[in-house]
Amino acid sequence: MGMSRHLRFIPEGGALVEVTCRTVQGRLLLCPSSQLNDIVLGVLGRAQREYPVEIVGYVFASNHYHLLLRVDTAKQLSDFMCYFNSNLAKEVARRTGWKEKVWGRRYQAIVISDEAEVQVARLKYVLAHGVKESLVARVEEWPGVHCAVPLMTGAAVEGTWFDRTLEYNARLRGKELEKGESASTEIVRLSPLPCWKHLAEEKYRARVAELVREIDEAAAAERAESQIPPLGPAGVRAQNPETRPKKIKKSPAPFFHTLRKKVRKTLWEAYGLFLAAFREAAEKLRAGDRSAAFPPGSFPPRLPFVEA
Repeated sequence: MGMSRHLRFIPEGGALVEVTCRTVQGRLLLCPSSQLNDIVLGVLGRAQREYPVEIVGYVFASNHYHLLLRVDTAKQLSDFMCYFNSNLAKEVARRTGWKEKVWGRRYQAIVISDEAEVQVARLKYVLAHGVKESLVARVEEWPGVHCAVPLMTGAAVEGTWFDRTLEYNARLRGKELEKGESASTEIVRLSPLPCWKHLAEEKYRARVAELVREIDEAAAAERAESQIPPLGPAGVRAQNPETRPKKIKKSPAPFFHTLRKKVRKTLWEAYGLFLAAFREAAEKLRAGDRSAAFPPGSFPPRLPFVEA
């Protein structure tokens, strides 16, 4: 049993996490279109209904996505992500005709500390997608699925879920479903950033709008200097989903998003204790001790998740 990657870890009491998942080879399989946007939100809403998590923010670029989620345990996150990623992959393959796997590897979840500055910075990072790569001039122009407008306006977020099992069973019986018979509307429910959850709704929306204004202004200043116009929404939509970028920006991801040294140290210490307890139990299990006690919040090899 290799320990090549970090164990899935959510601190006791839950945490805000930033989840990132990239398409295989960075291909543009999530290239925005009104149809795909509708499906993405349908799958996201369905996953949230089946496996409730708090969704704080999201953005879907052409070859990866980011979700800001508030979760209580690693199992809650795992169940939600497994359902979301597998169903979205099937829909993307169905739409694009892509025959290989859709995701490059398992999603990555980075725990975000309780520090207000860090939580706000991660939300701003998610909001800046589309603009920071100079694909569109303003945050609201991104033609794909983006949380900015609903966060600023309080608008309902809805998408369509297609019951593919119903369609499959109908085909087995040689029956043709009516148009829309397998479709239902799903709602994505947004929760506030934990550090801002004390704010009144209007105040919260104003804070998000302020972040968006800062992003737009910084991008405008950069364009004025570079004189390079953005690709624009139509250009983004016109990309071929099977395009494989010449190079993918890869930088090592931190295990935690923190600001202060003390906070980082506390989180690493908690993870260190968790890891030590896990390794000790794994050694005992390998030696044949079936009663080895794995730490709460862990996934023992080939055994059920350990509830707290």
